Amino acid sequence: MLKKRKEVAQQLANRLFETEGAIDDAITKMAELAGYMPVARSSANLSAVVGQDAIVQAAQTLAALVDARGQIVETHNKLANARDQIGLREMAMGGKNDKPNLAQVSKTLELVEKAA
Repeated sequence: MLKKRKEVAQQLANRLFETEGAIDDAITKMAELAGYMPVARSSANLSAVVGQDAIVQAAQTLAALVDARGQIVETHNKLANARDQIGLREMAMGGKNDKPNLAQVSKTLELVEKAA
């Protein structure tokens, strides 16, 4: 029974880590898009009013993705609690990439700052 629980818990954890990674990737892509919008407008010698509504929408999308990331982190925490409740406390719930790539985080934050 314990072996089966560990197996199922690992499969669940793998899916959780994939989902967390996908959300992080989406945040990165959205930040890159939002950060490039003003550059594209400027490079095309267009007025600042052109595409403003698209920039606002992109910023709102980015905020929604950041909120989704917070929700998946909370899901991760609740699953860790469930893991403990079923006697699998010794199983790690950390992903392969628990520590963020600081260069990527800095790049993303820089793009978000430019978009804001």
